[in-house]
Amino acid sequence: MDLQRMNPVYFLVITIARAMAKALFNVKVINHDKLIQSGPCIYVANHQSFLDPPMIGQLFEDDIHYFARKTLLDNPIMSKVLPHCNVIPIDQERPDPGSILKVLRLVRSGRGIVIFPEGSRCEDGQIHDAMPGIGLILGRLAGVPVQPIRIEGAYDCLPPHRSRLELHPITLSVGDPIPFTKEELKAKGREAQLAIGRKIMEAIKALPLNP
Repeated sequence: MDLQRMNPVYFLVITIARAMAKALFNVKVINHDKLIQSGPCIYVANHQSFLDPPMIGQLFEDDIHYFARKTLLDNPIMSKVLPHCNVIPIDQERPDPGSILKVLRLVRSGRGIVIFPEGSRCEDGQIHDAMPGIGLILGRLAGVPVQPIRIEGAYDCLPPHRSRLELHPITLSVGDPIPFTKEELKAKGREAQLAIGRKIMEAIKALPLNP
């Protein structure tokens, strides 16, 4: 890790996440060698639990950024911690230009960002449809790799309706970048954005959960 660039809070959180991944959740990573570790990249993943960001983040040698639901910052503790963890808050229903612009600048400067296209944690542990905003972002970052990551087991550890952590194995499956055509990314309108979202979620769903 580049400790000179990484802020202390982020380093602490990822260090704890690595320890938890190994000691508590027996995290298994499928196709870890495919993970793009440097350069601009958009990582898209399904969203099962609050554990998803740290479990994905601990896969990387360097720090990365994350999109997060804006309402998370309503929590007084989260509002103090998340800004130090490379979190970019966004309103999923109405993505504000400022948040999107920040993502564009980050990725164009060579950084990676994790986006959960479903917008929020699933209520049943299944993979659901993406919100249309992801298409808007990808359309402005044509040519940047979009790498799918599937997480399984985090729902069993800490689903949205429960506050008590339980110990279950977690699997992270990494896929090849999703091939988008220029026509797909440049298409306008809600239907075109929804089509991009469907392609992303299908790619995540297709990732294997066994080696």
